[in-house]
Amino acid sequence: MKKKILVCLLVLGLSVGTASAQLGSGIVYDPTNYHNALLRYYQLQKHLLQLQKTYTQIATAYNLALQMSRNLHNMPARYRAQFSQWRNVTALDNYGNTSGWINGANSGQAVLSGYQRSTTQLGTYDQTAMSGMTDDELARVKSQYASVELADGANTNALLTIGTIRGNAAALETQINNLEQDSLSDEADLNSEVQVLNKINATNVLTLRSIQDSNKLLASLLEQQTVAAKQQRETTANAINTEIARRANLAGNMAQVTSTLTDSLQNYRMP
Repeated sequence: MKKKILVCLLVLGLSVGTASAQLGSGIVYDPTNYHNALLRYYQLQKHLLQLQKTYTQIATAYNLALQMSRNLHNMPARYRAQFSQWRNVTALDNYGNTSGWINGANSGQAVLSGYQRSTTQLGTYDQTAMSGMTDDELARVKSQYASVELADGANTNALLTIGTIRGNAAALETQINNLEQDSLSDEADLNSEVQVLNKINATNVLTLRSIQDSNKLLASLLEQQTVAAKQQRETTANAINTEIARRANLAGNMAQVTSTLTDSLQNYRMP
């Protein structure tokens, strides 16, 4: 019995010593936990490095955006320039026949009536006079009429184009001024990325409209030059046709003159 009690006390003492060591009186080394702790520490280091890189990239992008968002100060004084203003055409009207032309050139309205009032009206041949013309004369008259009528059409079209452009000039000038004010403004509400793109688009549209008006003027000028070239061609063609007819009739006229002269000499008698 005494031996059994001694063994029990020994076992109990060993158990108490082991428990106290696990509770903190000593350090128990666990290789698995140590390896996991090192692995987590290495992962945290990598995560920290990645966070530092991300922070650097974000800071760089922010500084770039901040730099790009800064406006030039006092832009109107640096870049605003004065340009010539549109002027309406003026002319004297001593006999009351230029006001319609001037109104058409300034507004594009009533162009035809103003043009007709300020130009000499083309008369017409009566049927009797035309029936008495040869085919060549009739063709020449019709061609000359076509030249004058085409010139009138080209002139009125050019006058209408000029008047329309000048009539819209005031509204166009206002739009350009608004665009200039918005472009030179340093207000943040007018300088966001979308608003800057909108102003660029508006500028492109105004440029296209201006190019279109320039093309219209060039087309009108080309029409007038084409009519002038037609008139020059008529003058040259009529001169050539006259020379052809003269040479064609020259041989017959010379033969007629020669035969008449021969008869006159043969029949001539001294008084």
